[in-house]
Amino acid sequence: MKTATKQSTNQNNKYTLICVFLVTFFLNFSSLYSQNEKSQDTANFIYYPDKIMIRTNLSTQSDNYLLNNKKGANLDLETNNSYKLFLSVDYKFIGFSYGFYPKFFGGNKDEDLKGKSTFSDYNFRFFLGRWLQTVNYSKTKGYYVANMKDFAPDWVEGKDPYLQFPDFKTLQLGMSTSYIFNPKFSLKSITTFTEWQKKSAGSFVPSLIYSYNTIRSKSDDIDGKQKEFDLRLAAGYYYNFIINKRFYVASHLSPSLGVKFMKDKSIDSGVETIEKDTYFTRNLDGGLKMGYNSDRILFGASLNFSVSSYNQDKSTVISNDKIFGLLYFGYRFDAPGFIAKPVEKIDDKIKM
Repeated sequence: MKTATKQSTNQNNKYTLICVFLVTFFLNFSSLYSQNEKSQDTANFIYYPDKIMIRTNLSTQSDNYLLNNKKGANLDLETNNSYKLFLSVDYKFIGFSYGFYPKFFGGNKDEDLKGKSTFSDYNFRFFLGRWLQTVNYSKTKGYYVANMKDFAPDWVEGKDPYLQFPDFKTLQLGMSTSYIFNPKFSLKSITTFTEWQKKSAGSFVPSLIYSYNTIRSKSDDIDGKQKEFDLRLAAGYYYNFIINKRFYVASHLSPSLGVKFMKDKSIDSGVETIEKDTYFTRNLDGGLKMGYNSDRILFGASLNFSVSSYNQDKSTVISNDKIFGLLYFGYRFDAPGFIAKPVEKIDDKIKM
């Protein structure tokens, strides 16, 4: 029975080609679709063209893989973490964030039972007029079987160690291209916070999402490598409800359908097996966010969910369901000249 635990490495050449594609795509994309942004406030928006936004985001999101087997016990693989911390910087049309497991919060004290997990995430975002382009790279390693009772009835929680897969590793390089239909709605006001929306408004925001994933697992005589390419189209809708000029409540819902191209390569006791498959995927993402905004300080919280699945065969469904909360705090300050000048030059060239 196949699982989602097979992974692949040695992708240097492919990553180089992908990076070249990213640079080429962005340059062409920006020249074709960028629009001039007004730096003065309007009836709908407050702009912060000379401010850098820095934020910290503390998330309860965890990483897991769930194998639903209709003929036997399910397999729930999870990472040993309670929190993720993201540090973000946004200025004008460009933003960057870095995510990791913050051990200083005390969320991973049971490594002797669940093993050690590591996580790193790099995200770039580019607002080009009403277009949004994101580029994301993430790496996660170290999983354990969360539902041990299903496989070992005598297993005692808090005393017996979990079955661990320390070499289970996932790599993802993903991108998304989105378009904001309503010019009176600011997606920046609830994502990068480089703008503030004065009046309540919503917008249809369709997105094309594409990612290349590699997964690898090693245990005893089994060495599994899996390559995935996912392509899906999302029909998202966002609404930002403004309360008393400084407070907001925003919600979004984004169902999507797609296709997954997969290649499995496994070596079991010296015997190599290669399989190729294509699957149709189903996804649903959504959330509710609320917070406070001033010219300098902002803060808030959100509750988010993500549901994804596909049928591996008639009796097996691979799913990855997440419900997680997030707290954020941000501060705006004047951009120093050594940052403002080069970014303004790039901004002017793009607008040309």
